[in-house]
Amino acid sequence: MLELPRTLFPAPTLLLALALSSCGGEAQPPATHDGPAAPSGFTDITAASGLPTAFPDVVGTHALIEIMGPGVALFDYDGDGDLDLLEGRCPPPGHVGDPAPDRLWQRQADGRYVDVSAASGLTDPGYGQGFAIGDVDNDGDPDVFCANYGPDAFFLNQGDGTFVDATAESGFTGTDEWSCSAAFFDADRDGDLDLFVPHYAKFDASVVCRRQDSSQEYCGPLAFPSTVDSLWINDGSGRFREEGAARGITAKGSGLGVVCADFTGDGWCDVYVANDASANHLWINQGDGNFVEDGVERGVAVNRFGKPEGSMGIAIGDVDGNAELDLLVTNMEEENNTLYAGDGQAFQDVTPHAGMTRFDLSKTGFGCAFFDVDLDGDLDLAVANGRVRRSKPESKARLAPFWQPFGECNALFMNDGTAAFVRADEGLGGDFIARAEITRGLAVGDLDGDGDLDLVTSQSIGPLRIYRNDAPHRGHWLQVRARTGKRDALGADIKVRCGTRVWRSVAMAGQSYVSSRDPRAHFGLGEATLVDGIEVIWPSGRRERFDGGAVDRAIEIVEGAGRAP
Repeated sequence: MLELPRTLFPAPTLLLALALSSCGGEAQPPATHDGPAAPSGFTDITAASGLPTAFPDVVGTHALIEIMGPGVALFDYDGDGDLDLLEGRCPPPGHVGDPAPDRLWQRQADGRYVDVSAASGLTDPGYGQGFAIGDVDNDGDPDVFCANYGPDAFFLNQGDGTFVDATAESGFTGTDEWSCSAAFFDADRDGDLDLFVPHYAKFDASVVCRRQDSSQEYCGPLAFPSTVDSLWINDGSGRFREEGAARGITAKGSGLGVVCADFTGDGWCDVYVANDASANHLWINQGDGNFVEDGVERGVAVNRFGKPEGSMGIAIGDVDGNAELDLLVTNMEEENNTLYAGDGQAFQDVTPHAGMTRFDLSKTGFGCAFFDVDLDGDLDLAVANGRVRRSKPESKARLAPFWQPFGECNALFMNDGTAAFVRADEGLGGDFIARAEITRGLAVGDLDGDGDLDLVTSQSIGPLRIYRNDAPHRGHWLQVRARTGKRDALGADIKVRCGTRVWRSVAMAGQSYVSSRDPRAHFGLGEATLVDGIEVIWPSGRRERFDGGAVDRAIEIVEGAGRAP
């Protein structure tokens, strides 16, 4: 048994909360602003950004695929320095085989977005689920893997604002599984990106599930055969071959969220998969690109009661300030979202001590992200919620009659600096927690270049939403783009030192649920006004140090340009 970090015990007063409304939160000290009308939390700027806001007028059929929802990706596809949006799309309920092309939204200089899907060629018509973003040919342009219900697709970035469908040429053929989240990483340390793709279930539309009153309900994954996930290895020329079984990926599950990071400190990237209604998988890299499943032994397969949960999304970060990676997994209603504290080798379920249990037990969590909302120096948590089973509608649900019982408000939890989380009130949570919708994907990135991270969400039924972070800055920040050659060094493990304090993050795009975030590592630094140094463990295993310097800026570091530790 691991010793529980003392910092994870919240003060008793932090566990006393005032439930202000079904979508509200705990009382917080009022924010201080220069002007009386200054915003103080997350502001929905979807319409102002040029994106559609209308909900489709459709009725569900209770087919499981329609309630799971597509994701969203944030990435700079055209190399102009700002983040564009890729929106996953699904056909209407009852029209599984109809094309539903994804949408690429290009950010303009004025902050608005323009649909450039047709002009870009990035129009996968499949039944959209998740995205993986990564530069597979090391030419400096991010490429896109589309995980679908049915055949997956892969698009190669041409470097001129256009994409070409390279699914067959890249080897991604015969992929007719139900693919969900996906993530690029360098599994074998050969300098190019490989791909991990969880698969959910072998869905059968003829299977019908019912409630106790005999009314039809969405089935869970246990109603269908489980599957084995895929590991695609890049041969260096941009062509992939599925080698999961040959490299040890053999255990079945109902895979949804996935993150790839070094969880054991050996310099090799491991893989963690959130499985719905079955034990989660932690694939430990054996130092040669082969993997062994070690979730039970390392404490992240099941919850503290020894039970698997209905796991959906994954957030990763150092929430307790000990320079080790921690994990949060979102789960079904009647199951708390689970926080696993890491010690560099294994994890311990510390959920009761994090202070969120009284608020998330009734929620169904999907997308999630650790990030420093107010730049005070510790990681906060955003969770996208939305039911898969009908229940009494929340008071702030404004959905069509069929979908009304599935709507839930999102949640924002603020870290008090000791890894005890306090639910944000309506002032700080703002529009992000104000509506009861069926939210699924969640991605974070600094959309407006002001140093804090904004949110973009997708829904099972409904439009994308963009939430600008207007929280008052309570400290300083640093954003680090890590590159190996021309591409983002996905998996680079980065530590920033300021005096005696160390912040740790990983450069990664794939996390949350069926979504892809900005891969640049972002650090809220609190009162620190000078960075003393930056340490990196690159995906190749090389370790380097870089000079620090001023705060409140975005910097770029390149493998090979630092000095030996």
